[in-house]
Amino acid sequence: MPADLSPGIRSAQFGLFVNACLAIIKILAGVLGNSYALIADGIESTADIFSSTIVWSGLRIASRDPDPEYPFGYTKAETLATAMVSLMLLAAAVAISIEAVREIVTPHHTPAPFTLAVLVGVVLIKEVLFRKVLAVGASVGSEAVRADAWHHRSDAITSLAAFLGISIAIWGGPGWEPADDWAALVAALVIARNGLHLLRPAIAGLMDRSAEPEIRTRIHEIASAVPDVRAVEKVIVRRAGMVYFADLHVHADPAMPLRDAHVVSGKVKSAIKAAIPSVRGVLVHMEPFETN
Repeated sequence: MPADLSPGIRSAQFGLFVNACLAIIKILAGVLGNSYALIADGIESTADIFSSTIVWSGLRIASRDPDPEYPFGYTKAETLATAMVSLMLLAAAVAISIEAVREIVTPHHTPAPFTLAVLVGVVLIKEVLFRKVLAVGASVGSEAVRADAWHHRSDAITSLAAFLGISIAIWGGPGWEPADDWAALVAALVIARNGLHLLRPAIAGLMDRSAEPEIRTRIHEIASAVPDVRAVEKVIVRRAGMVYFADLHVHADPAMPLRDAHVVSGKVKSAIKAAIPSVRGVLVHMEPFETN
């Protein structure tokens, strides 16, 4: 693999533990403190539990070596995990929105002041967790780990929205109780936005969208610098999870023996893989160089 996935797996495991603890705390505090925004926040944390589990499973599968049944490897399991986490974010946003609207039109008590202290702690914990997991995702090049990090950020946002809503409800007094529920609705919109933001690149990865122009240009430059290569064209690169597969046409002297042309193609493959470790497979089409 181009990178050790164990840091990403450990971050998912730790996130699983933290989310389980926070979900219990927030739901209990929301029920006892008459705050639906806090209950909605707890529901979002419950979704985080499943998302961390999905990311953990996806990375474990993605780390497997290629085999006869899956000769290109299992790396797309990481992209699939990203898509599933994104869909869970969208589902959580819809569920919270429906319940928030119901609570807005239903009279209820003002939230208890102690719920604010719970939310302050949650926001701090989740923001720290977001930053750490995002850094891990960048280090291992995993979109699934990044998605998990943004799920933590979404939880911090919902907690912040709940804090503001509860503060307004407590400060405003009678008649301002729905501020708590409006906060939950705003948080749901933020969650939905994050879900869509993560879903788009996941779908692109599952559909074998072309890799970013920078890596295609880099592969072209590396291949062109190999001795006996006269020209390089039709560089096609796709991303599969955390690795890339490249397909390119390399032109060489038409009089070159087939054995020598084969050696040149091997040098091109080796040069690309050595310079870009995340490139797992390189398919080189050798062609005669034509001047006219």
